[in-house]
Amino acid sequence: MKLNTKFNYPKSIRAYYNGQRLYDIGNEKLPSVTTILSATESEEKKASLARWRQSVGQKQSEIISREASSRGSKLHEILESFVLGKLNLDLLGDNSLEKLMADQIIENGIRNKLSEVWGVEATLAYSGHRGFAGAADLIGVYEGHETILDFKQSNKPRKDEWNEDSYYLQIAGYSLCHNKTYGTNIDQGVILLCTKDLMFQRFVVDSERLKKFQQIFLDKVNQYYEMQLNTKFF
Repeated sequence: MKLNTKFNYPKSIRAYYNGQRLYDIGNEKLPSVTTILSATESEEKKASLARWRQSVGQKQSEIISREASSRGSKLHEILESFVLGKLNLDLLGDNSLEKLMADQIIENGIRNKLSEVWGVEATLAYSGHRGFAGAADLIGVYEGHETILDFKQSNKPRKDEWNEDSYYLQIAGYSLCHNKTYGTNIDQGVILLCTKDLMFQRFVVDSERLKKFQQIFLDKVNQYYEMQLNTKFF
């Protein structure tokens, strides 16, 4: 696994405007991939989330969400350090849940599979008309393919179809940004996930499926901008 910094990823500032997260890149203010997905999610998905919150209670749902967010942040920090060759020696004796989860992803999903690293937590932008931006966890060459990789944690194992209206569309958005800006041919997306019970899962989006999700994402981009026409947002 080698670090290849052949792409100059832009500096950006993440800011909130009218309650939505934008990336301030150069002279553009671009909505984030996740902002677009959140704004255009289906009524069915919104209702499902509302039912879950009601079933566990508002207070408990907030606690679960905070714990998951904190766990995810720590997991990303450890994985980023590993990929960049900066894993601190003081982590070697770390038996925290996040470190054990990261170990599962490293041993089962990264080691001997990731041959080249182009960027970690890299800002990507699809500039111009109806543009968007985001930050990809990891970009590089994975099992011979130019790939966008995303690290995820979960309270329980996931089914492939659960990722179709969220994780796969995120990857599709990031791949569109990278291919347009840098002329690459990213044709694969990979989700590396570990549950809090230390079950590792890998989800691979091949070229054909990625093309499908790219088109779905672009449709959502258009839907998002149509929703914003009556605002002074842009």
